[in-house]
Amino acid sequence: MTHQGNELRAGTGAGRDGDGPAARVRLRDRDTELRSVEAAVDRLCREFAAGGTEIGELLAFSGRPGIGKTSLLHEVRRIASLREGATVLFARGGERQFKEPYHVLRQLLQPALTRLEPDEFRQVMGTWEEVVGPAMGLKQPKAGARRLDPQGVRDGLDYVLTQLAPRRAPMVMIVDDLHWADAESLSWLAKFAVRSGELPVLLVFAFREDESDWPNGTDLRRSVLNLASRKHELSRLTLTSVTDMIRAEFGDRAEDAFCYEFWNVVNGNPFEAVALLDQVRDQELEPVEENSRQLRELAVDATGMTLKTWLDRLGPSTLRFAWACAMLGTDIRVDLATRISTQSTEAARDSIKQLRKQRVLTQTPNGNLEFVHPLIASSIYNTMPEATRLGMHGIAAVEIENAGLGLLAASRHLVETHSGEGDDRIVRKLRRAAVEHQLIGAPEAAQRCLHRALNEPPADEIKAEVLYELGCSALLTDPVATVNQLRLALDPDEIPLRPELRVDATFRLSEVLAHSGELGQAALVCQDEAAKTTDPGRRQRLQAASFMWHAFRKSEEDGPGRSVRLEELYRNLTGREAADRAVLIMRAWDLTLRGEPSTEALALADEVLDGGRLPKGLGWTDTTWGFELPAMLCLTYIYNDRIAQAERLAADAIIQFEIAGWSGAHRGFAYFLMGLARFRRGLLAEAEDFLRRAFRISERIAAKLPLAWDAVGVLVDTLIARGRVEAAWEQANEFGFHPPYHATAMVLPDAASLYGKLLVAKKRYAGAAAALTEAGAQLEVRGWHNTVWAPWAGHLAIAISSDEPERAREYAQRAVRDARRFGTASAIGSALRLQARIADGQQAVELLEQAVEHLGQSPAGYEHAVALVDLGGALRRVGRLEDAQEYLYQGIELAQHCSAEKLVDRARRELANYGLRPNRLGLHGVGETLEALSTPEREVADLAVQGVPPQRIAERLGVHLSLVNRRLAAVYRKAGTGPDGLASALGLRPQQGGEPGE
Repeated sequence: MTHQGNELRAGTGAGRDGDGPAARVRLRDRDTELRSVEAAVDRLCREFAAGGTEIGELLAFSGRPGIGKTSLLHEVRRIASLREGATVLFARGGERQFKEPYHVLRQLLQPALTRLEPDEFRQVMGTWEEVVGPAMGLKQPKAGARRLDPQGVRDGLDYVLTQLAPRRAPMVMIVDDLHWADAESLSWLAKFAVRSGELPVLLVFAFREDESDWPNGTDLRRSVLNLASRKHELSRLTLTSVTDMIRAEFGDRAEDAFCYEFWNVVNGNPFEAVALLDQVRDQELEPVEENSRQLRELAVDATGMTLKTWLDRLGPSTLRFAWACAMLGTDIRVDLATRISTQSTEAARDSIKQLRKQRVLTQTPNGNLEFVHPLIASSIYNTMPEATRLGMHGIAAVEIENAGLGLLAASRHLVETHSGEGDDRIVRKLRRAAVEHQLIGAPEAAQRCLHRALNEPPADEIKAEVLYELGCSALLTDPVATVNQLRLALDPDEIPLRPELRVDATFRLSEVLAHSGELGQAALVCQDEAAKTTDPGRRQRLQAASFMWHAFRKSEEDGPGRSVRLEELYRNLTGREAADRAVLIMRAWDLTLRGEPSTEALALADEVLDGGRLPKGLGWTDTTWGFELPAMLCLTYIYNDRIAQAERLAADAIIQFEIAGWSGAHRGFAYFLMGLARFRRGLLAEAEDFLRRAFRISERIAAKLPLAWDAVGVLVDTLIARGRVEAAWEQANEFGFHPPYHATAMVLPDAASLYGKLLVAKKRYAGAAAALTEAGAQLEVRGWHNTVWAPWAGHLAIAISSDEPERAREYAQRAVRDARRFGTASAIGSALRLQARIADGQQAVELLEQAVEHLGQSPAGYEHAVALVDLGGALRRVGRLEDAQEYLYQGIELAQHCSAEKLVDRARRELANYGLRPNRLGLHGVGETLEALSTPEREVADLAVQGVPPQRIAERLGVHLSLVNRRLAAVYRKAGTGPDGLASALGLRPQQGGEPGE
């Protein structure tokens, strides 16, 4: 056998980490590539030994079929395995397995993960074990587990690799035939390649260069090529190398003219050269010039084998065994191939012997079989008659399941079987397989199963159920497909779904319509179905959903009327089941937006919770109601000054979505809620971080989803608060955050008010006045008067104060009036602060003193800081320098805590204006527990929780009332709540009615 033949036939097994170095083979014309490999491996090992961690890179080899990529990767594995301490992971894509989810990643990662000790395995997995474990085939999904979001699996894999790589560094990860990688593995590998530079990992990919060979995405091919720091397109062998191959076989009698024609016929392709060389030898063709003309005919037989060619070469029995192997793909189990080919053990043994002799199959180190080259596997599979292929796939599905490999592995063959038989058993298996695929985060594989089930076809009475399952399988990844399939499932011409499924299908349809911005359609779908639903509980679910989608619409024809109908629905509640509590949430949120007394909304919100937590049936990952209702409850707490409670809910959402593997819009919205809560509390740097995370997730899903509008709106507000007005302006313009805003969905909070506030910050008062006036008119139509949600009136007063001072005063007074009706400390304090912006002298001082008093009782740290600095400046202007100094120092301290840099600068300038040296206070770490309070703060907190008013606290402690108020303000800020929620936030027992012991 030739050197090049050895090269092509060596190292084709799916080797495992720790198998030891393979035998070295000779590679022709690959010196440049081998030097690149040696340099990359040397650099990785050298820099890791020197303490480096962010030292990874990507090495890519591309070329046409048969050019020698696999042989080169075999040498890469040998070189890397010789490095002391190096971990070498290897996987190969398969032409028959590119639809098998995580096929490549399981080959790549399973060996390393299964060899970890139990404690180390838990550390590597972290909280992602129930996500990554099932996807990687390391464990079965838990009973009752929910479908996984593919992005969640990718995020989990990111975490696992960041833990595994440093523990097994330096690590070399090699993937051959990347173009045939399954979509799930390929999408992660392409994204991981971006981050590989942050880890001690060398990625080595080999793939075909022709885009037509990439069934799962040419975009990812371009991405991989762009990321590679070292990339090589393998060239054809030179005439000298091919001549050496021929003469190694035939000696010096091989004439130059024959060798030249041989090289010309195979075009320097190593695989074709070996195949043609075998034909020349088998035909006993003398390598002389006069025989050169026969080479082209022999080459056709060597590389373009037909069914007849293979039959003549192997015989029918051996060819059937080869078909079974081609069907299984890579890492072929002998027992499975034997049963699929319906041969006896002895006959299979003879077939294997013949196939190895004919250089079709080779044995891997683990005892399984593989084709000598993927081109041979493709040739054999493609010669199968259609009826034979369909029948053997059916046998393969049965035998794989009987072997205990499960429906996931069998389903790849089930979807390739003959359809049109109406076999109920096949339909049941495909539906079960679809469920299992969703449990490992492979919705596209689930959809293939369900499409195949529809083609069987299913019995008429269950067809709508299969359509419903198909729609739900795309819920997290393909909204358009979900809408289409669910509409078909609800088609009145079909045999109807069971009542409970029909309601659920309607809700799911409305959910995906809403997430796509079609809120009016979502509400109408629920409204129409509710009118046809006779069961009271199911009808209430649809009615509640209709109210919910209406509430999130950008505009509404009859907002006040909807509020009246919602109140009527609330008045008719008779219990506190999940459906009843859903109505309570919507009623609380509606009261909040309308600016009704905060105590009413909070009473309803508190009634929803069970021991401070979401009740059963309304959890973040509950599929009956979705995450919108818990989100609405969280928003209610945010805008009613119960921010600590809102943060607990948002933190729980982040954790629950992570555990469930839901990393798309669900987790993005949880980040948004946490960012909004942090902004309201005044923790601006943290708010910015959460909001940017939410925005990145949203844009990763699709451009300008409602979530992105929400995140950008609050991010702009956060940047303004931090004094980075130009950055806020650039962010808004880059995204397009300006009228007419999102076409259908309401932005959280009010977009027009936020945009008007941005224009005021930019001193574009005319534009601000127009935007804010329009905002006020639209909100008036809906009956929404919440000045925290939409502070349009206060900012409009500032925008028009120079040109229309009287009208400005009216708007400012209106804002204060609405805020007092709502009743939260932050709403009243903020409205008073804005009113003071258009006042002068003593009037401004009095308004700001009231604002500081109210904001000091709220968790709104940034608003309180602004009011303190504003008051300090106002006091300086009326000559009260000593008082001004005290408030400015307080403002600086609080502004630093809030990361409001420009506010700190303004306060320092105010101090400098009358000759005082501004102090340099550091940031104070503030927690959310009792440990975060100083001893004096704890004293006033204990008394306040017991109902002792500030004046009596001052008397008991023997300190000035203003000092008590300052300490209480710090307590409220650190606890993230106002007076009414203080006991709960600090875990203390409230005692109403005055001082203890009375």
